[in-house]
Amino acid sequence: MNIALLGYGKMGQIIERFAADRGHQVVLKIGIENLNDFTVENLKQADVAIDFSAPAAAVSNIYKCFEANVPVVVGTTGWYGELQKIKNDCEQSNNTLLYGSNFSIGVNIFFHLNKLLAKLMNNYPAYDVQVEEIHHTQKLDAPSGTAMTIAEGIIEQFDSKQEWVNQLEGTPITDKLKHDQLLIESLRIENVPGTHTVVYSSEVDDIEIKHTAHSRAGFALGAVVAAEWLQNKRGFYSIADIFNFKD
Repeated sequence: MNIALLGYGKMGQIIERFAADRGHQVVLKIGIENLNDFTVENLKQADVAIDFSAPAAAVSNIYKCFEANVPVVVGTTGWYGELQKIKNDCEQSNNTLLYGSNFSIGVNIFFHLNKLLAKLMNNYPAYDVQVEEIHHTQKLDAPSGTAMTIAEGIIEQFDSKQEWVNQLEGTPITDKLKHDQLLIESLRIENVPGTHTVVYSSEVDDIEIKHTAHSRAGFALGAVVAAEWLQNKRGFYSIADIFNFKD
């Protein structure tokens, strides 16, 4: 499989290593220093593109892949406000896209566990719930896409929460938190690949589930596996379609 890497920072370099280990070839690597090479013609050399660029670049990268008729795996977050439009355009143009806030196998198991726990805890109104996410200081978006997916999984199952709000450490929330709002606390600490925690609290105890990434390797491997899964498929997919967990 020939792969185009859109974003050749730390993640892109780790993805390249896993791709080579699994017998694939990276035929195009796009970083800040060679944006002029990011053309439709060059993209057509690839069987699939993997995007780990930046939120500001993700949408234009996606549409260039559509123009080249090259399937794209999107690991960049921060563009989900345009997700429905991109889904429509993908399907209407008979293109292929798979997106995910996190491609780690462990995190996707965590997503499923989070929904199951929220469904169970919905029967116990004495408990309130919040989410905490910790990432390295170079992370551009807050909250993380992973934290948003966790929060949305809780809201889907937990009747007393209708929306999430974010608090970045050092930036106080201007309005008082409402009972139907789910708090996502974001912290930025040097050299933390990603830690996500869900805490249910009552007057008598806490129940906590946590996922801690030891490195970016799990994200990178998952992105390559997603690219493999996408071969010979058409349409718009999320990472959940790969795992297809059953309740």
